[in-house]
Amino acid sequence: MTVADERLAGTGVARRLLIRPELGAVVGALVVFAFFAGQSEVFRSVEGVANWLDPASTLGIMAVAIALLMIGGEFDLSAGVLTGTVGLVTVILATRYDLPVWGAMLAALAVALLVGFLNGLVVVRTGLPSFIVTLATFLMLQGVNLGVTKALTGTVQVGGLRRAEGYEEVRAVLAGTIPVGGTDFRVAILWWLAVTALATWVLTRTRAGNWIFAVGGDERAARAVGVPAERTKIALFMTTAVAAWLVGSIMALRFTSVQAGSGVGQEFVYIIAAVIGGCLLTGGYGSAIGASVGAVIFGMADKGIVFAGWDADWFTFFLGAMLLLATLANRFVRRYAEEVKR
Repeated sequence: MTVADERLAGTGVARRLLIRPELGAVVGALVVFAFFAGQSEVFRSVEGVANWLDPASTLGIMAVAIALLMIGGEFDLSAGVLTGTVGLVTVILATRYDLPVWGAMLAALAVALLVGFLNGLVVVRTGLPSFIVTLATFLMLQGVNLGVTKALTGTVQVGGLRRAEGYEEVRAVLAGTIPVGGTDFRVAILWWLAVTALATWVLTRTRAGNWIFAVGGDERAARAVGVPAERTKIALFMTTAVAAWLVGSIMALRFTSVQAGSGVGQEFVYIIAAVIGGCLLTGGYGSAIGASVGAVIFGMADKGIVFAGWDADWFTFFLGAMLLLATLANRFVRRYAEEVKR
């Protein structure tokens, strides 16, 4: 009897869906939506959707970038505080040195790219865990943010961006709103969708995507087949920095002022959203779509708890529960995927 090559064997739709990394997040999102929709009419209204998509959008932009980095086998604990650094640089240059807002933002982008490049360079050249390297960057940026802001303003806040040249034009592009059915939706949602689409295309349709999965799955094996592991990892850290620049700019334009402690603690939320979306802590597995769905779950929980009239302190309990459940679900899906490949 002739045995067919297993690589040519067909797989059913159900099986293909079961091995998708974002499956658990999608199921979780449906459950969370159904739960809060039953608790509050406002939650499931158009206005409610606009409300919970707002925090999901900025979180989603960062979660997608962090997901790419985690698929590549690394972490970035400085991503949260870097959003604050970007905002501070933008507002300080625009209000204290009279740069147009676009010019201040470009300078802030250069700072973000430098931080991302240095993070990646130190990781690949020293072999130190990215957890340690970016934790050190986190602490240094936090100190710089506080020190510089206090030196310039005497307080821990810098504001006045609204009076800067070009503010209204830039705000319309990055932090404005778009009316849909009589309800205003944030422009940041479109940026989030664009970032998710671009990241998904890179991961699934390009050679760079293959490199990301390869260095995250087995860096030595990737090097052996010619994958530029060092360049790939540095590029991933710089990608995270660009996402931090985009989110930091959006928040600065929205609120017109920045606190020196902005973004501190958010790095863990980004990682949790990526893990809920199917990324493994060990690298080599995950998806950009899953990270975005993880961000949607956070947005729904953040606003759903308020709409339901609960104490907001329950949100942190929810985060912990979702992290644990997502990790268990990802472990199951990963094992199933490995069995299917055998």
